[in-house]
Amino acid sequence: MRFHQAVSFLPTSQIVPLGQACDELGYGGMYVSDHLFNPRRLESRYTYSKREDGAPSWDSETPWPDPMCVISALAGATENLLFTTGVYIAPVRDLMTVAKSVGTTAVLSDNRLRLGVGVGWCKEEFDQTGQDFATRGKRLDEMIVALRALWAGGWVEFHGDYYDVPECQMEPSPTSPIPIIGGGHSPVALRRTAALCDGWIAAGAYSEDEAWAHLAELHDALEKADRDPEDFTIYLSLNERPDVDLYRRFAEAGVSDFVCAPWMGVTVAPGTPDDEALAARLAAVRWFADEIVAKV
Repeated sequence: MRFHQAVSFLPTSQIVPLGQACDELGYGGMYVSDHLFNPRRLESRYTYSKREDGAPSWDSETPWPDPMCVISALAGATENLLFTTGVYIAPVRDLMTVAKSVGTTAVLSDNRLRLGVGVGWCKEEFDQTGQDFATRGKRLDEMIVALRALWAGGWVEFHGDYYDVPECQMEPSPTSPIPIIGGGHSPVALRRTAALCDGWIAAGAYSEDEAWAHLAELHDALEKADRDPEDFTIYLSLNERPDVDLYRRFAEAGVSDFVCAPWMGVTVAPGTPDDEALAARLAAVRWFADEIVAKV
């Protein structure tokens, strides 16, 4: 069982020092989200929005540093942490860019990268990169297969319905297979995850009841795909008060990885110096490590 520290919405300058602290405190990894930009005029509805207008909960000033840049920086500053994207919007990018960027990051991180993938929801991002929004799900299905082929090393090629890559070399290539983890709890996402991926990432933080319901849906999808749950990585984020027994119950049910962000519970007043804000957040991270991570 591992605990991964989420860094979405954390000031970019604080990501590396927080990662270094997590490495020393016994966390299992860092969890990095992905967006290309915040549109001034947003017409797309956020999949998990709880607002009537479908807008996301974050504001338009929210920074979204590139996940592979973040992971490369963290890899150079830590020794033990795993790095997971939750989730990387692979189909908003072209296949070769994804293969090159992710493959190189895996090499630089000494195979500590896990690629969590999802289809995305923001059509405005797809419009700017020239990728078809309507086919993003089918393209992600094929991209997962294509990426594994392109990361094999040496002369490689791939021929599919959406991607056609003649024989080429793409080096450096990963020296170990990159785990691909499927994100989302829709029926389509669960089918994709069970059929093509090495694990599952929950879509946001769940209540305990929601978590049990989605885990049951995941296990049903795995059974239909004839996959062994014991060989499957499961990431879960709980919107509940941190509790050792709670985490243990889910671990006994097969959850291998938990996503947490204790630093988010710290209220930082506007204008607080960066070093003071970081110190307050690190204190919360240490508390969680002592009271939850160490005891679980």
